[in-house]
Amino acid sequence: CPAGMALSVLVILLLSVLYEAVKMGKAVLLRRALLALPRSLSQEALTQPQEGDSGPAQGSPSLMAFPISFPRWFWFHVGQTLFHVVQVVLGYMVMLAVMSYNAWIFLGAIAGSTLGYFV
Repeated sequence: CPAGMALSVLVILLLSVLYEAVKMGKAVLLRRALLALPRSLSQEALTQPQEGDSGPAQGSPSLMAFPISFPRWFWFHVGQTLFHVVQVVLGYMVMLAVMSYNAWIFLGAIAGSTLGYFV
């Protein structure tokens, strides 16, 4: 059915565009995470909250081991991890579609990747 094939090519094209968008989003998030890191990478600087954040209770070392509020760079890292999982899943889906050895699907993946990188 030609309509089914055209729809399949369109879906693969959109998945490829989404893959490139997630890849760029991950790069933007990495830049923000690097800017959120403290200048000093000592253990104290990494566990200290940023200015304006509410910090853990002072005194007990056991409370310092498990901070109540995580620093900003930690949340950027969680976001990067989620972006990475989405990127890997999309990449494997596009790869499995290309492995069908259909030339139109292959061209849809290439065109989607090109369009996604261009945009």
